[in-house]
Amino acid sequence: MFNEIAGRYDLLNRLLSAGIDVQWRKKAIRLLADVQPQRILDVATGTADVALLLARNYPQAQIIGVDIAAQMLELGRQKLIQAGLQDRIRLQLADAETLPFPDNSFDAVMVAFGVRNFENLNTGLKEMLRVLKPGGKAVILEFSYPNSFPIKQLYHLYFRYITPIIGKWLAHHREAYQYLPESVSAFPYGQQMVDRLTEIGYQQVTCRKYSFGICSVYCGYKNTPHSS
Repeated sequence: MFNEIAGRYDLLNRLLSAGIDVQWRKKAIRLLADVQPQRILDVATGTADVALLLARNYPQAQIIGVDIAAQMLELGRQKLIQAGLQDRIRLQLADAETLPFPDNSFDAVMVAFGVRNFENLNTGLKEMLRVLKPGGKAVILEFSYPNSFPIKQLYHLYFRYITPIIGKWLAHHREAYQYLPESVSAFPYGQQMVDRLTEIGYQQVTCRKYSFGICSVYCGYKNTPHSS
């Protein structure tokens, strides 16, 4: 599905969110600053939007982006060449639930709008924790549901009815944009996600809400060798 919409993916992201998705990504990326990462893994990198922002925010870091959609990665590689960052960012085909990296490989792991697409959420989250170095940090940006009136009602209307129509017009793939609200409504957001991350083994897990709760960012650390 993602291969089929790859050519219009970036355009639709900007259009459907009125461009605010870029600001969400920038805010989430800044939350990695406290660990000063040298090696960063961008899971579900897509067309490398986040990988490019990471490279600009952390000029000392080497970044690897992984995704299961080959055509999305191909578009991402074209962006890297245009930005002159192909020496600092490597994109490779990989499944988030079986990451092809040794334990304790990365100072930071980032995933933006990708975890809800994991076939098995816990498996993917465990893999991210496995490849983090002790003391390393994970930042997860994902859609959530606002609770306040009238934002909740407007969001539901837009997401469930208008988004699939725009997806059909521009990407010629209504199903992909019907999948979007369905995957968001099935995703454990807020305290449920905090609890899940904590149960898996992430430490000091926090949740911040952006734009009235339309999306949330979750942060968690891998325990240091001295922590219990």
